[in-house]
This record gives sequence, structure tokens and C-alpha cells, in this order.
Amino acid sequence: MVGNRLMEGTKISDLQKSFGIIGESDDIKEIIETIAQVAKADITVLIIGESGTGKELVADAIYKSSLRRHRPFIKVNCGAIPAGIIESELFGHVKGSFTGAIEDRKGYFETADGGTIFLDEIGEMPLETQVKLLRILELGEFIPVGGSKAKRVDVRIIAATNKDLYEEVEKGNFRRDLFYRIKTVTIAIPPLRKHPEDIPLLVEKFALDFANRNNIPFKGFSPSAMKLLQQYPWPGNVRELKNFVESMIVLHKGEVITSRDVTKRLFAERKALNDNLPIRVGKPPDQAERELILHQLFLLREEIRDLKSYLFSGGREQEIKSLPPLEAKKEVFVEDEILTEEEPAKEEEHTINPAKIGKVSLEDVERELIEETLRKFNFQKRKTANVLKISERTLYRKIKEYGLEDTEEEK
Repeated sequence: MVGNRLMEGTKISDLQKSFGIIGESDDIKEIIETIAQVAKADITVLIIGESGTGKELVADAIYKSSLRRHRPFIKVNCGAIPAGIIESELFGHVKGSFTGAIEDRKGYFETADGGTIFLDEIGEMPLETQVKLLRILELGEFIPVGGSKAKRVDVRIIAATNKDLYEEVEKGNFRRDLFYRIKTVTIAIPPLRKHPEDIPLLVEKFALDFANRNNIPFKGFSPSAMKLLQQYPWPGNVRELKNFVESMIVLHKGEVITSRDVTKRLFAERKALNDNLPIRVGKPPDQAERELILHQLFLLREEIRDLKSYLFSGGREQEIKSLPPLEAKKEVFVEDEILTEEEPAKEEEHTINPAKIGKVSLEDVERELIEETLRKFNFQKRKTANVLKISERTLYRKIKEYGLEDTEEEK
């Protein structure tokens, strides 16, 4: 069972263990090698990557392996500090420089003197503040807010951003000279969807740490559940995966977590996020409607499966019109949405399997779903539209488009 083997049994290098960076993909190995190369060189490093990819973890690794590891390490989120006070926070101020400045105050750079400062979300830094940062990089000095004398500091700067700084420079939001100074070495962290082979190790690490810390029994994820986790795009990257794994452990204490558990949870979260946005902005209405309808395919198939189980239980065998058999398990993504179809039942858990979606067409699957839902609710349009989360007007249009009026007359 995936998740039950100990971390010591994996092929994570000592270097990776000391950094706390998990993964065996080529991308992760390259990042580890770059960290080892730049850590002891006193140069500025720019870490780029989407939110949740682990930029702060890389900054920690650089600091811990550097010659400054016994000196201060100050972390600053530039996006979390209001523009009006960020200069005071970074460079300090002198008494009387503004209302409320009742005494001199050191800023983060002076506090980090001799050590390292991590400027996260540097792309959010105001242009006026960027000028002062450039002066530190070029001259090693700054002037506190309200002051007149320059102060010298010896600080290594590590910066990170989820923005495209090339684009920000072209837009005039980021100084070109500062950009070239901070990117002496650039470390690009790929999104989790680009290295899914690392997901089992990450899941195992997060699960075991959380279960041990909270004394919760954990039996692992089934192989099909793990495969589903690897095929999901994780828009929130490693951070989202970690939170998801922890929530599943809490909700399924002492149980093997199946692909059905995973799918239901993912759909529940997506539904909560999208309830107030039935049609996505920027997409053609037909495409948006189709995606929403396909979302319901999973729920409908699960309900039909449960109904079958109920009717066949206790030796009562009744003939049930079932959906056409599906061929092989496979997942399909509609942008950041996941749709899965079922495979021939080998395990108790089930996932939706769009092998058929790819081979037939989205229109065929959509037509089938609408027809099955109409039959389920005895062709009551309002109930059918509510279940499919589309308007009655859209439902009537789809009925006409797919020629389902004749089906209704046959009932």
C-alpha cells in the first residue's frame, strides 16, 4: 500500500534530507545541485515559481548551507507590507520622521547585518523602495526614513517572486537595473503538475508527519488513489497538496484512502469554489456549460452505482438499464478541472474514466448525461436542470440540440 513504507527506505539523498526538499525528479535534482553550487558563494539569488511551489524552502536551504548560516536570517513578505510603511520596515526610521515615530527604529536590513535577508514577493515592492534596494546592492548602504546619514550593511539578498519580472519590467512596474542585479543566479521551481512523479514521496512525507504529530492512525492511500493524485493538476501546487493530504487523514482516520474518497473530496472543494460562478468568465458559453455538465457525470454515475447495489442486495435481482460500459481508467482535465471515468471494477473504489470521452466526443457524453438525468427524474425539467446546475433555458436548448424530444414522447 502506497504510504506505508518508511521514508528511510526511499532514495532521497542526504543533501535533500538536510534541505527538507522532497523529490526524485530531474527538476528537483537540478534544483538541489544549484543550491549546493550557489549556497557558499556570496551572490544574490532570485527564486521564481508559482505560489505554493516551495520558494521559501529553497531560500531556507541556501541559507542553511551558506557561510552566513550562523548569522541572522530575516524573512520579509513584500506583498504583505502596506506601501506606506514598507520603507520604514526595511530600512528603519529616525525619531520624529513621521507621526508616531517616537524613537529611532532599526529596519530589517540593519537587523540582518552580517546575515541574509529573504525578500519574498519582490515583484510587489513599490518603485520608490526599489531605488533604495538597488543602492544596497550597489553600495552596501542605505538611509533610514527621515535620516540624513547613510548606514552601511553587509547583507546577502535572496529574492523570490511568482510574477514574470521580464513582463513587469516592460510594463514599468519593476526597475530594469534592479532586475539585472537580483538575478545573478535564478532558480526556477516548476509547478507540481510538471513533476507528478514526486507526488507519492510528498504525500508520504506530509501524511506521516501529520499523522505522527497528531497521533492519528494512517493506513495509506490505495494505488489508484495515488495515481489520481498524480494526475490532478494541483493549481495551488505543493501547498495545496499538503493541505489536501492532511484533510484526508483527518476525515478518514485509520482507513485506507481510496480513489473514490479522493475524487469526492476534490469535487466537493471545486463545487464549493464554483457555486457562485456557474459559467466561467472568458470562456464561450457552450464550453462553460459543457464543463459544468461533465462535472455532474461523476455524481450521476455514483448514484446509479449505489442504486444498483441497493436493488441487487439481498438476492433481489432486477433488470436495470445501465450506462454503456467504459473501457479503461484514464483521467482528463478541462483546464484546472479533473474528470475521471470508471474502469472495470477491480477495487471497491471507483473513478470516472474519460477514455470514452476522448473516443466518442464531449457532445456524446453530454447528450448521454442529459438523457439519463431526464429519465431519472421522469423528464421533470426543473429538477433535471437543478441537478445539472444549468438553467432551464439551457436545458431546453440542449434537449432540442440533441433531439431528445422524441425520447420524452416515448416514456
